Amino acid sequence: MLFPTTIAGSLPKPEWLAEPNRLWAPWKSQGDELARAKRDATMLAVKIQEDAGIDIVTEGEQARQHFVHGFLEKVDGIDFAHKVEMGIRKDRYKAMVPQVVAPLRLKGRVHADEARVARTHTTRKLKFTLPGPMTIIDTIADQYYGDRVKMAFVFAELLNEEAKALQADGVDLVQFDEPAFNVYMDAVNDWGIKALERAAEGLTCATAVHICYGYGIKANTDWKETLGNEWRQYEDIFPTIAKSPIQQVAIECRNSRVPLELLALLKGKKVQAGVIDVASDTVETAEDVVAVIDAVSKFVAKSDIIPTTNCGMAPMRRDIAEAKLMALGAGAKLARQRLG
Repeated sequence: MLFPTTIAGSLPKPEWLAEPNRLWAPWKSQGDELARAKRDATMLAVKIQEDAGIDIVTEGEQARQHFVHGFLEKVDGIDFAHKVEMGIRKDRYKAMVPQVVAPLRLKGRVHADEARVARTHTTRKLKFTLPGPMTIIDTIADQYYGDRVKMAFVFAELLNEEAKALQADGVDLVQFDEPAFNVYMDAVNDWGIKALERAAEGLTCATAVHICYGYGIKANTDWKETLGNEWRQYEDIFPTIAKSPIQQVAIECRNSRVPLELLALLKGKKVQAGVIDVASDTVETAEDVVAVIDAVSKFVAKSDIIPTTNCGMAPMRRDIAEAKLMALGAGAKLARQRLG
């Protein structure tokens, strides 16, 4: 099938699970009640995607407070009790982050519960997202290793362990989220892609890397305004990614200033092309989606295009997010009719 659809990863959490319209939203319950609420929200996220015609579904990241810290919570050697303020993404914004204070090891499985719930409740292909090594070390303070690159490769090994377990759970596609890739371009070429390859080493399921300009929050939208009329960050890293074994690359295309001709640098890769703008509450039409798919198809083979959202939808209003998913499904269907 042409143009199979997916989402970047996250969906808004129901009001009964966490505070709405916020990143890092506090949970509304705890203990066994919270575990049940996470399970129910995961099932709901899968159903919402299926109803919208999404072909490669996710668990909506419903069991994670944040896409990075949801992984870190299951890692030994990290102190969450004494967070420190740190600039993230080259000081684009400040966040209170935990500290690495001892050797890093997984406490056990990280995302087994939500992966298995999602796998049990859908027959569609299942994608699962993990934070990439470079993005993790850009979202945590180091008080132990004294070498952030060394620490990144330790995290890559832990990610690899969990990714292999997710594959065994029946996940069809593991996606590593690396928004740091378009901030530290030299580091991507020096060691970032190698750390990513270590995280994906040995996987036989499909693999992807998501590189975007961030959630639709003010710190990110303000930063984008400083980038000029053309966002060419990808030009520095796409050739390196094209040589890697990572099979898919997810980027934002709708209402972005990324010159689409840069996509031609991703030879041999499937492109998850963002056709839904998560930085705007305006709901796209099916025609809008077709227009972006058509524009991308000038530089990427139609058989290699996977329409998706520009980024995660965690901070959005649920009604708007769900309407945007319906537009994504309807737009891809219309694109198959017109462009197939």
